[in-house]
Amino acid sequence: MAIIRLANSCNNCENILETGRCTVHGVKVSHSYTCDAFDMKASLQDDRNCLTCIRYETDNCANPQKAAPGMLCSHWAPKNVA
Repeated sequence: MAIIRLANSCNNCENILETGRCTVHGVKVSHSYTCDAFDMKASLQDDRNCLTCIRYETDNCANPQKAAPGMLCSHWAPKNVA
């Protein structure tokens, strides 16, 4: 059985401001960074559609003729993959 986990990256950390600045370390970071001071946000952004899908505009897209911003399908996969 596969286990699904959220990455403990800066993208999911409550110490990050909207500007991408870490309030613990005082530096600008991206979603690919992580550290030992990681503190999970109470809730994650629930923005699921083609624009946030890792398969959008790739050969792995299940609906390449129909895929468009705002559309959601059963094959959606988040861009921020651990």
